[in-house]
Amino acid sequence: MERLEQLKEEALQAVEKAEALSELQQQRVHYLGKKGPIQDVMKMMKDLPAEERPAFGAQVNEIKKAISDAIEAKRGELEVKEMNLRLEKEKIDITLEGYKPVIGNVHPLTLVQQELEDLFIGQGYTVAEGPEVELDFYNFERANIPQGHPARDMQDTFYIDHERLLRTHTTAIQTRQLELHAPNPIKVVCPGKVYRRDDDDATHSHQFTQMEGLVVAEGIQLSDLKGTLEFMAKKMFGESRVIRFRPSYFQFTEPSVEVDVSCHVCNGKGCPVCKGTGWIEILGAGMVHPNVLEMAGYDSTKMSGFAFGVGIERVAMLKYGIDDIRHFYTNDVRFLKMFKRFD
Repeated sequence: MERLEQLKEEALQAVEKAEALSELQQQRVHYLGKKGPIQDVMKMMKDLPAEERPAFGAQVNEIKKAISDAIEAKRGELEVKEMNLRLEKEKIDITLEGYKPVIGNVHPLTLVQQELEDLFIGQGYTVAEGPEVELDFYNFERANIPQGHPARDMQDTFYIDHERLLRTHTTAIQTRQLELHAPNPIKVVCPGKVYRRDDDDATHSHQFTQMEGLVVAEGIQLSDLKGTLEFMAKKMFGESRVIRFRPSYFQFTEPSVEVDVSCHVCNGKGCPVCKGTGWIEILGAGMVHPNVLEMAGYDSTKMSGFAFGVGIERVAMLKYGIDDIRHFYTNDVRFLKMFKRFD
């Protein structure tokens, strides 16, 4: 019994001195394990008289319980201590700025396209899209450019076979929309990528992006076209901008015009940007040719319309002062980051 009391005191002191949970676990195994000193004392029970064995067993159980309770109490204390140490060691300073993930931004061509779409949607237009691999029928025939027409040479393109090609203009979307809506009025803008065999340089590319507009209804006049394009020019380049029409020729329209906007750099006085003229060419337009209306199923004696086509790269270059169209396609992150703040 004296040996048991001695082991109890030793165990309680060892538990109290433990400074880590691992050390506490070692003391638990040492004193309460099957090979520990208390278990060795238990082996003496067989040498005791029968009447003393119950008291001896009860004493051993009390000592084991006292040591176990001390270990559990110490465990709770050490767990709190280790948690505090870990919290102190792994503490995050929330006053410091966090790491920001690298997030891309909208491409400048997409920015301009979205701005144009919003502008025309606000005027009641709908946005229509079409296939980039187009039929010759919709790309040329329905646009009043039959086989053998010299205008085809101006839009030399990439052919898939004798019937299919990479579209040369989004007029192909317009001819599809005319066929779809005839003989009812239509008011639509058609954005999309187009392709032509061209030498790439600072102002030309074998691929570029267009947005064409089309309005067909009764009583549409050239003045409606001018008012629409003047509204677009003011919204895209500033309220002080004015436009002018110059006679031109397009197969899809008759009469046809080239549209210039007053230079936003010199305000029409003449500078290197406008080559001293005070004007910058931005798009082509005109009244929809009667042949185009008739082929789509409209009565050209009752319905009329206007159409225009603007190069999105052209607008973006003027709007943001970009000097080389190739910047849009080289995926230089330094260039693209310049447009992070543009909405």
